[in-house]
Amino acid sequence: MVTREYSLVDRFILRLDRRIGGVFKPHPPARNPYPAANVREAGLDEAERRHSACLMRVNHAGEVSAQALYQGQSLFSRDAAIRQRLQQSASEEVDHLDWCRQRLEELGDRTSFLNPLWGSGSFSIGVLAGLAGDKWSLGFIAETERQVVRHLQRHLQRLPAADTRSRAILEQMVEDEARHGESAMESGGVELPYPVRVLMTACSKVMTGTAYYL
Repeated sequence: MVTREYSLVDRFILRLDRRIGGVFKPHPPARNPYPAANVREAGLDEAERRHSACLMRVNHAGEVSAQALYQGQSLFSRDAAIRQRLQQSASEEVDHLDWCRQRLEELGDRTSFLNPLWGSGSFSIGVLAGLAGDKWSLGFIAETERQVVRHLQRHLQRLPAADTRSRAILEQMVEDEARHGESAMESGGVELPYPVRVLMTACSKVMTGTAYYL
């Protein structure tokens, strides 16, 4: 069986198709079980329901960004094994994306109106990280995942105590994201300069603060 080696142009077209599809077509279903499947739905008052939904909308937007980031990075990765790892990570984020979407539906709410913006911006950042070289690209993943884990842990503290279904989802996401970050460093990633980490934090705050409402 002959395995096709895609050119840079081929990969760009494929990534662009995924980005467009991510905006206009439904995302594929999760491959792994829904973490909240066996957790009883507790009674939330309207304020609690709304707050939980806003937090889960932020998390869904974060997963849209994560997928786009990995796709952009893999486009310019020079190492086939690392490129495959990036594509696998993007695929794994589909689970988180679907879990957050499903929980939003259960809470009777919606995803962010600005998801196309988050996805396009993250794809562009991923392209820049990929052009910087594989060790920096992997370091970018590791730092991104560390910030995501801290963000999810804050959301776990902010969730209404009764919302055990959302809690089960976020706890599994924390475990998965931490593993992604560790894997990136083990694959050769390097620590990013402090100013870059600060800038990443600032950008993340803009996205999370906006997606809570929009």
